[in-house]
Parts: sequence; structure tokens; C-alpha cells
Amino acid sequence: MSINNNVRPLLPNYVKIVEVGPRDGLQNEATPVSANDKITLIQKLADAGISYIESGSFVSPKWVPQMSTSSEVFKKLNRKDGVTYAALTPNLQGFEGAIAVNADEVAIFGAASESFSQKNINCTIEESLARFTPIMTAAKQANIKVRGYVSCVLGCPYEGDISPAQVAKVAKKLYQMGCYEISLGDTIGVGTPAKVMEMIQAVSNDVPIEKLAVHFHDTYGQALTNIYAALQMGVAVVDSAIAGLGGCPYAKGASGNVATEDVVYMLNGLKIKTDIDFNELLKAGWFISKKLGKAPISKVSNAYLANKSETAK
Repeated sequence: MSINNNVRPLLPNYVKIVEVGPRDGLQNEATPVSANDKITLIQKLADAGISYIESGSFVSPKWVPQMSTSSEVFKKLNRKDGVTYAALTPNLQGFEGAIAVNADEVAIFGAASESFSQKNINCTIEESLARFTPIMTAAKQANIKVRGYVSCVLGCPYEGDISPAQVAKVAKKLYQMGCYEISLGDTIGVGTPAKVMEMIQAVSNDVPIEKLAVHFHDTYGQALTNIYAALQMGVAVVDSAIAGLGGCPYAKGASGNVATEDVVYMLNGLKIKTDIDFNELLKAGWFISKKLGKAPISKVSNAYLANKSETAK
């Protein structure tokens, strides 16, 4: 039985995957991962067809020890043509560190929650955005693109629900500052489809829908459903982490970012192009999971592993 295209939701023909595992995923993993293993992971992801990889973060090693090898990673990467190797840079010092090792792009990070901003970086939202002005100036001079993140777009661990209008306000400011794309992050994974659509509608009144991306954590098992809702709204860029790496230190029981394997499996089922080799993607997830000494969070990956084990009997 074929689907009647007249009743099928209008979905993008192509979705760009922004792989955040080597940065956002690994930074919250307790088991140390060597620079060489990070490089191998990044290269496996590139070989699988991922065209955008967050490869490190230039933050204080005191606060994020796992990212202390980011300079080494960028210096030693065997870069593949057509792949963007990006870095998170929270301040000008971090930006300068990223540029020194030839990061292709940088990202900055704001919050839609005043409480989260105060507790996370000890300043107001306005103050945090003001800190990015030197980065934007330096990036423009260096002809480096800047991606913007907004965290807590669907809920905050300290103040609960966040209004769509507040998310739109922060996203608009990042866009006006010069961020070419705004990634909307459900940091604690509490969102549901109706809230996602309401939030994206509000933000798209101020930022063009083609400039938006979504970044969902799967704490409550809603990430794939929320991504599908975002696709129906016209969003065609999705952040995800290989093997479901990571988590959020602010959300109890957080299971990490939505797994890239699960997202790509869903997109393949929807016949949405990603240009990603699914089998190679699975191998990348198995590689890093083995290094961390645990099974992938990805349900799809675990199902393939189980089938592989059964076939081998």
C-alpha cells in the first residue's frame, strides 16, 4: 500500500545532519577519550558522509577536561574536502584558539532562560550576548562563519517552561549579530511536538525558517518525534550525536543527545536524502562506544548489533 502524497505532510527533500558527538557528546562523558581516538572518530564520521562535524571546544580545561585536547585534534586532523570542522568558542580567547588551529567555523552559545544563564555562566542573557560582540567582529574580519545556539528553548531545569516569545527574542538577537544559522536546543529534553511547533512558529517570525536548526536531547524519549514535528515546520538542519553520546549535567536522568543513527534511520524511512552511508555511520558509533566501554544509546545501533550477533551464531 502506497502513501497518498496528498495527505502526506510536506517534508524537506534533503536534511543536513550536524554531528555534535565529538564535542557536545564527548564533553559530558566521564571516561577520558584520547586525542587520537577523537580524530579517528571524526574521520570515521566524515567517511560516512557527515558534512558538518563539531570537532572540539575551546573552553577552560578546568571546566571541561574532555575538551582539553581540542587544539591537538584540530592540528592532527586529516581533513576531507567538503567537510566543515567546527569548534565551540564561548569567548574571544577561545575564538583565537580555534582560529590558530584552522577551525572552519565557530559556534557561540546563548540561553533562553535567565536562571540557566545565571547559574551556568553567572551573567544575564543580555550580558552573555554582549560578550559575543568581540567574537563576531573578529570572525567577520577573518571571514569565519559563526553558528548560534540557543539552549533551554522548551524548558529550563530551574524555572520550568520557557515562553516561545523569549526563545524568539534570543534567536533574533543572535541572528542580527551575524550568526548565519540558529540551532534551537531542548537542553533537558522535555519538549513535545505541539510545543516544538509553537516555538518554531514564534522564532520563524523573526528568523527565516531556512536559517534554523533543531538540537534535541532524548531525556523523555521525545527527540525523534520532535524532529519530525520540526521537519513539518520546514526545518531542514538537525543536530545529533553519534551513538547518542553525552547528556546534560543539569537534567536528572538525561540520556544524551538524540543518536545520529536513529535520526538517519528515520530520515531514510521517510525517503529524505542525507548523503550518509548508514553502515559506515553504525561503525563509527560502535568504535566510540567500545572506547567508552559501553553500549550505544542508539536503539537502532543496538538492534543492528543484536541482529549481527544472532547472524554470527
